[in-house]
Amino acid sequence: MTATTMPAVATYALRLGDDSLVLAQRLGGWIADAPQLEEDVALGNIALDLMGQARTLLTYAGQVEGAGRTEDDLAFLRDERDFLNLHIVERPNEDFAVTIARQLFFSTWQLAMHQRLVESVDETLAGVAGKAVKEVDYHRDHATQWVLRLGDGTEESHRRMQAGLERMWPYVAEMFVVDDLELALASDCVAADVSTLRPEWDAYVDSVLAEATLARPDDGWTPPAGGRRGLHTEALGYLLAEMQHLHRSHPGATW
Repeated sequence: MTATTMPAVATYALRLGDDSLVLAQRLGGWIADAPQLEEDVALGNIALDLMGQARTLLTYAGQVEGAGRTEDDLAFLRDERDFLNLHIVERPNEDFAVTIARQLFFSTWQLAMHQRLVESVDETLAGVAGKAVKEVDYHRDHATQWVLRLGDGTEESHRRMQAGLERMWPYVAEMFVVDDLELALASDCVAADVSTLRPEWDAYVDSVLAEATLARPDDGWTPPAGGRRGLHTEALGYLLAEMQHLHRSHPGATW
């Protein structure tokens, strides 16, 4: 069964689970490579929070789908076109400022989304959101403090943080795009209507950038889209090759 034929709730859970799974993999790439030892731990802990969200959501997607697939099947045995995550979470880490810009943008969106999702009539989705709100509030605060520190720091840190914002900005608009599936679920009080989150997101991000003496990037381009339909940047293929290699090389192995 493909993503397009899954029940709508399974597809929705898969989308949110893929966001968290892919970003967890990205953040894990900083362990032992972050600019401070404390950041190895902090980014690793954020990745673990996201992995916990992903495990619950992928397990639920498999249950609703009814095809017998487990969280491991969905994480390790799907191909690139079967992943439904947003583009922003799959972008390479590049330098630390790019990672922090991505984290500020995504966690601000994810927090607002989960704050709506706690009201879902779907008990599993509401439960995931209730736990995630507490976690993602910390994720956003962590990113905020680094944006302030780098933006209002030295001339070099300011330059790099501004460059990181510019690098991630093209992928922001996709977070607020909804399709018929999500609109239908939102109208049934199952999903969060992310198209309504932009004013709140803008207000928070703009306040952080102003305090950090950073400029809001311009919107002078057509934003990338298609992640929710399985259309991805080349970066995801490399990420999945690394993430899935062990499982695919030793099918059925346990330890």
